[in-house]
Amino acid sequence: MIRRGLLLILSSPSGAGKSTLSRMLMTWDPTMRFSVSATTRAPRPGEVDGREYYFRSRAEFLAMVETGEMLEHAEVFGNLYGSPRAPVLAAMEAGTDTVFDIDWQGGQQVAQAMRDDVVSIFILPPSIAELDSRLRGRAQDSDEVIAGRMAKSRDEISHWAEYDYVLVNDDLEQTFERLKAILTAERLRRERQPQLSAFVRTLNEEFEAR
Repeated sequence: MIRRGLLLILSSPSGAGKSTLSRMLMTWDPTMRFSVSATTRAPRPGEVDGREYYFRSRAEFLAMVETGEMLEHAEVFGNLYGSPRAPVLAAMEAGTDTVFDIDWQGGQQVAQAMRDDVVSIFILPPSIAELDSRLRGRAQDSDEVIAGRMAKSRDEISHWAEYDYVLVNDDLEQTFERLKAILTAERLRRERQPQLSAFVRTLNEEFEAR
């Protein structure tokens, strides 16, 4: 019997390294999958339904929420985003771990819906000055946008104690090693190894046959 897949929630303020660590995890273990979100926004050039997002009309999305088909959802800048339940459950039953790159609000919703299957990790920056430096180093945003991200970061960091694990990303490679250690240990939890009962039965049968 295969191990039941787990749901790995990674959250952090923008610039703390969450997305980089997610990509490193997927390279380390290609059997893992990213949770593909559903959205009501229009597809951008090159985006494919079911790969980048599941593209749905607003009516379709709200119907999925109403029938409990979303693990979590939120409205961002007038568009709805959420994590469909069915693909996640199918992955879990197949023994595949799913990575959620979501904020604390989405993480809370997923944890409430699937508590026994969730492992949540919050990534902290080593300092606020370093966080600011990383955002500016991307050279993607204006000073105004960066200021907005920094203001939002303070609120996000205030939720650190709601997570199972907290990592300070002061060294990317060391943080990645700690992340792998967490995932390895969580995969080995007794309740995630359904084959153990049968294995122990065979050990008892060997005792009886002696």
